[in-house]
Amino acid sequence: MIQTIRKAWGIPELRKKIIFTLLILLIFRIGNAIPVPYVDVSKLTLYLDQMSTTVLGLYNVMSGGAFANATLFALSIQPYINSSIIIQLLTVAIPALERLARDGGEEGKKKIQSITRYTTVAIAILQGFGYFMLMKNYNLLSVADPSIWNALVIIVSFIAGSSFVMWMGEQVTEFGIGNGISIILFAGILARVPTMVSSAISYGAQASINWLWVALLVVAILALIVFIVFINDAERRIPVQYAKRQVGRKMYGGQSTNLPMKVNMSGVLPIIFAQSIASLPATVAAFCKQPEKGTFMYSFLQAIDTKSVIYLIVYFLMIIGFSYFYSTIQFNPVEIANNLKKQGGFIPGFRPGKPTVDFIKRVLNKITLFGAIYLGIVAICPLILGKIVGNNSLSIGGTSVIIVVGVALETVQALESQMLMRQYKGFLE
Repeated sequence: MIQTIRKAWGIPELRKKIIFTLLILLIFRIGNAIPVPYVDVSKLTLYLDQMSTTVLGLYNVMSGGAFANATLFALSIQPYINSSIIIQLLTVAIPALERLARDGGEEGKKKIQSITRYTTVAIAILQGFGYFMLMKNYNLLSVADPSIWNALVIIVSFIAGSSFVMWMGEQVTEFGIGNGISIILFAGILARVPTMVSSAISYGAQASINWLWVALLVVAILALIVFIVFINDAERRIPVQYAKRQVGRKMYGGQSTNLPMKVNMSGVLPIIFAQSIASLPATVAAFCKQPEKGTFMYSFLQAIDTKSVIYLIVYFLMIIGFSYFYSTIQFNPVEIANNLKKQGGFIPGFRPGKPTVDFIKRVLNKITLFGAIYLGIVAICPLILGKIVGNNSLSIGGTSVIIVVGVALETVQALESQMLMRQYKGFLE
């Protein structure tokens, strides 16, 4: 990885792209430090520390801590991620959008991207208003009786910040290195690492934790990273044979290739989606009046709390369910089989048509199950570890590690592919 970056830095064209990406990330970090007016940051930080295991805690991690400080980029890229998920689901449900995505070509992609942008702004408006109402209802503002002007300044600042972050991500994708949205998410999570390390050290000093356990924890994290890298690159390759055909005096086809199917086809999306829904009851309960001990409602809230065993089981099952859902969206066996048939390809041992579709479905189900269990284990282990040591800050550690490792690998692959393209271009010239 370091060697790839060094080689890329030696190429003037790629060096400009790397510098442009770094400048965008610098602007992102500066925006994360600019506070929005009329907010009592100390009260807000204290309140969100208590809500670290809810959806608000997830938002705070994804924004690099900006959500807890109510800065200009507090909403970060969450509206864009939610918008992308919604449009992706609607593309499957609405035939017009499906045709636009499948048959629209480059123009269709631009139209879907435009719809995603408008949806992002709409979601940013809703989230900005909801965030303001949260701060108002819990007396987290610096003004006792906020006026319409105060509300307008806060909400518009959040909307403008989120829209600007979306624009920066698109600029990185076009003129920088890798996927801009992923890199901004990567930078936000990495920005939280020093804070998480310092809080873990202070917690360890207060709890008098043996340093042997700390060493074991570091080894476990490194082993988790190696495991994520291995699964991220793992794929099942189905052999595909193309029939020979004669055109005039020339013989075409007869080649042998493969159909790659990634083990973790849906990435980290099932974890994010499952965590948002599974922690929703605990989030709603946190906004309500807390019941007294011994009552039925108190026992019910304890059962659905994000630290309970029931939550862990539901969370794990939802990750598996969403993994299957996203794999069926991204990989359509019927379409793959039809494309193979049109191009004169077939899987050895299976006739074109329904037998090929059934075989691809069986392989897809097995791979998706393995990938879903992998995602569930990576997401559940930090929760169990946090429950054992009594530290809730580990609750979203698995999600963060998958995102950071995945984006790092994706960016390095983007650099390598651009270096390879440049090499071929120079060879052809």
